[in-house]
Formats: sequence, structure tokens, C-alpha cells
Amino acid sequence: MNKEARTVRFRSYGAVKPLKFHWTEFDVTSWLPEDWQHDVSTAIALADCRDFPRTPVLTREARDVAHISRGRVHASQVRQSLPWLYQFYREGFLRLAASTCAEPVRPAADGRYGVVLNVQRGTGMRFECHIDSNPITGLLFLTEHVTGAGGELVFGNDPDASSVEAVERDCVVLRPQKGRLIFFEGREHPHYARALRSESDVRVVAVMNYYTESWPESTRPRELNRHLYGDD
Repeated sequence: MNKEARTVRFRSYGAVKPLKFHWTEFDVTSWLPEDWQHDVSTAIALADCRDFPRTPVLTREARDVAHISRGRVHASQVRQSLPWLYQFYREGFLRLAASTCAEPVRPAADGRYGVVLNVQRGTGMRFECHIDSNPITGLLFLTEHVTGAGGELVFGNDPDASSVEAVERDCVVLRPQKGRLIFFEGREHPHYARALRSESDVRVVAVMNYYTESWPESTRPRELNRHLYGDD
């Protein structure tokens, strides 16, 4: 397993320059089960693909964007169809997440949002420009896309960026590489996934929410759960 850490530039007191995005990367290809790609292909057949309304509190979409077309395999479906991924989320990947943080790290206790799959099919889907509510996010790329094929993950360095165009003006771009697991703190960095360039292409990434002692799961906005599940 290879680990790659990126440097971070901290904002000094009173400075106006943006905070440079930082992430830590692991190659976990050798950890995955032999038939993992078949398992993922089966799982994404369950994806809920539609126009999703913009997410309250967290969205950083332009005001005129009301919906974003994307797909999701929900946490309960992941747990049932990809039990090895759920186990990694709570055990092996948890230990890796903890290695990137100076305080204890915990998985989500609420099973509705611990680990999900984000799915894009063709050129009409992308992922919403948003910030995170949790202090550590893990992303496991399950498909690979060559340079220029789209599907890149784009992080804005300006915490006040409030549209895709604003994020793109000063950003860090990560190309999905199959079997790569990254951890980052996305509460100050608006980010989104670009659309794919080919109608036949599919992008799949596992998204994992982790919490810390100083930013526990209880800080998750109630509005977010009401939006997603109809309750707190």
C-alpha cells in the first residue's frame, strides 16, 4: 500500500488569500476482494438516478441551479450488496482515516449515511458543488478515467466560492484512479465532480463520512437529514 500526503498552506491571521486544499492518498487496490469490480457493477444497477434538488445548508451551486442530475446507491443498499466495503469503512479504512488526524476518528453511528456510492452515467450527470458537514471525508475511486475524459473531482481554494464557475477559477483537480482512497477535510473547500465526456462512460466513487471528538456526529445539520430522509 502506498501513501501520498500533499502539503498544505495555512491561512495566516488577517490574510485574505485562500487556504490551499490538502488531501492524503492511499493505494488500497491490493486490499479489495478478487471480484470487487463485478460486485460494484451489480450494486450500481440499484442506483437511484434522477434530478436531485440542491442540498440545504451545504450547497455551493449558483442560485439559478435548482437540481443536479446524479445517481446514488444508498447506504442500506451498500451494506447489503457490498458488505466488504461496509466492513472496510468501519475497520481498515477507519484506521487509515485515523492516521491522517491528530485525534480519534469514528465512523457514523447512523446507518443511513455512513458509506454510499455516487454514480454518474453519460454526459448529463455531475455531482453537486457543495461543502461537507463532517470533518473527514473518505473517497474510494472505483472507476478510472483518463485525462480529458471528465469525471474529475474539483476542489476550490476559495471558501467563499458559490458556483461551479467560481470554484474553477482557483482549484485543485483530482483525476479518479481506480483503487485510490483519499481523505480530506471539505468543510472550507467547495467541491464538485465534473461531468463525463462520453455517453457510454460510468463514474463510481464510494463516499465515507467520518467524525472526530472535536466535531462529532451530533454536529450534522438537522436540515440535512430532513432534506434527505424527511426527519432529524
